[in-house]
Amino acid sequence: MMINYPGLLKLKTKQVVFQEVFPACDSGTLEQLKEMSSKRRAIEESINESSSLTEAIAREMSGGLTLRCERDIQKLEQYLPLLENLVYHFNLVRDKPLVVRWTSDLKLRWTSALISSSIFHLNGPKYFQINYLGFELGMVLFLYGALLREKAHEILQTDLAQSAALFRKAAGVYQHLAHEVLPPLQLAVTVEQPPESVSSVSSFMSLFCLAEAQAVTARRAEEKGNTQSLLAKLHYGVRDFLDEALGILHSAIKECKDISSQLVDFIVSCRMLHELKSYKYIAESLKADGKIGAAVGVLRHALTNVEKSTPKVEAWRIVFKQLIDEITELLRKCEHENDFVWHEKIPSEHELAPPETLKIVSSIPYHPQRWERTLAFKI
Repeated sequence: MMINYPGLLKLKTKQVVFQEVFPACDSGTLEQLKEMSSKRRAIEESINESSSLTEAIAREMSGGLTLRCERDIQKLEQYLPLLENLVYHFNLVRDKPLVVRWTSDLKLRWTSALISSSIFHLNGPKYFQINYLGFELGMVLFLYGALLREKAHEILQTDLAQSAALFRKAAGVYQHLAHEVLPPLQLAVTVEQPPESVSSVSSFMSLFCLAEAQAVTARRAEEKGNTQSLLAKLHYGVRDFLDEALGILHSAIKECKDISSQLVDFIVSCRMLHELKSYKYIAESLKADGKIGAAVGVLRHALTNVEKSTPKVEAWRIVFKQLIDEITELLRKCEHENDFVWHEKIPSEHELAPPETLKIVSSIPYHPQRWERTLAFKI
């Protein structure tokens, strides 16, 4: 039982032709720049939904990959080493007077998937333009993390272990973004930036993906029939990851005031969902131990809390309603059993012990790959 926030892939970009920006000194450099432009063009057509390829041809060209997100991941993994190499060689000459003029011709333009959908220019979605290669690397890596996360959701029903690993891998990409790629960008750029290029947003995304990885881990534990006590701790661990992520997101909103309120609503809803599941398992564990009064107290507290966090999105409300119905039915049975058999005192909210938490997932570190080919520019 998970809810999903699917909007992170709604990025668009304008075409970049690298060989028209960077003057090559030899034929080898020119060919590499052309190859970069070609690799990026494939990404542009996919995310802009402007490709003329049929599904069958796209699948054949990718070597048989059936999921669109898998094909896009493949395209990014072919483009990123070339981009890393260009960034490396550009940084070697970036202080040369002539090189400064190149950046004005670079015109890197991306939209944001995180701002409110109501924010548009008259002629379509808002494009952010930053003529700095670090911006390109940051946006491409953000998209890469979002695609890994999308694939994790795609295979959730068939391979829980691989799904959790993909969430952890995405968390590592965002962690790398937050600590290595984006801080220099924020120091160098003074124009308006999209939320995807802000370090605190990537820190939030890393924790968000870890929360999803832990949620999948808890689901695996449920399928294996682990104890209610362990399941309660795992779900409260998800809640703690999301609580930390929400704190960072609120700080990020101070830097990027246009971040969609629906994203905040999703995190709040997801946090409450896993808190409710934790309380449900705590109550079942208490009931199994014969502590019916305490179980009633926990369930009443859970249902009182949920009134403060009703999701706004219909699909999320359906999941909530299912869980609330389960908790309400469990409470009815516990109250009936206590009234007629045990007559135990029902503790107040302040008398309840705080839930125990267990966080067992960590990010898989992202190690950037660079295609180590020499690039020679006319400077």
